Amino acid sequence: MGSKRDSPMNVLSTWLRKRSMKVKILLGILLAFCALVVLKFTIRDPDIFYIASESIHIVGLIALIYKLFAHKSCSGISLKSQELTALFTAIRFGGSIYMEANIHTVLDLALLLLTLLVIWLIRFKLNSTYMKEFDNMWLSFLVVPSTILALFIHPSYALHIWIVRCSWGFARYLETISIFPQLRYMQKAKMVETFTGYYVFALGISRFFSLGYLIIHTYETRGEYLFFFGHGYFWMLAVLITEIVQSFILADFCYYYIKSFMQGQLLRKMPV
Repeated sequence: MGSKRDSPMNVLSTWLRKRSMKVKILLGILLAFCALVVLKFTIRDPDIFYIASESIHIVGLIALIYKLFAHKSCSGISLKSQELTALFTAIRFGGSIYMEANIHTVLDLALLLLTLLVIWLIRFKLNSTYMKEFDNMWLSFLVVPSTILALFIHPSYALHIWIVRCSWGFARYLETISIFPQLRYMQKAKMVETFTGYYVFALGISRFFSLGYLIIHTYETRGEYLFFFGHGYFWMLAVLITEIVQSFILADFCYYYIKSFMQGQLLRKMPV
């Protein structure tokens, strides 16, 4: 009877570990491409991509909230990342009410309320377990560039006022980099709490669905999608770039997450 070490998962993990970084990147791109092809032919309603993206983010937050209530500790969680998430979600929620008011508005409200609950628990209930020394990134380094970029590149819907369009752009740019404080926290702490790992991995999957939607529609319209609905010549391209950037930011973490899972290891000292 074969040992656990000879299991297919461990064999595959060992083989991947011996490959060069270039090969790993190419394999990751190939896997992502195959996943996109599957999604293209199995999901007919494009809106499902965004619903799945937002729903998976909410599931990740629920994992964090469970940790906070069950373990009575907020160690491993970046308060600043949660505050940035609350900020861009609040702006997106307000813009969604003003511009469309649909299922995404409901999901944004759920995301905002859950994020505010996490912030409240960290600030007032579990503050004694908050590791502030690992969560010291200056938010101005993220908020100010997002604001400046939003002033120049934002949607150009003729029916909406300038401040709403700029706010929508700001929320999009801030969402892209809101995970930075969490990743920096994990790098400084040199470990990843189990439920924090679940949360960040859920964010990675969430962004993949969102990016998949943009790539598939750009391909199907031969690039015309980037210039639909009066978006202008830069806004939709900026959206696509921000999705790609955010996906690459999370891709490295997701790789080590899957590697640790395949090896049957606890997600506590995962390389970050």
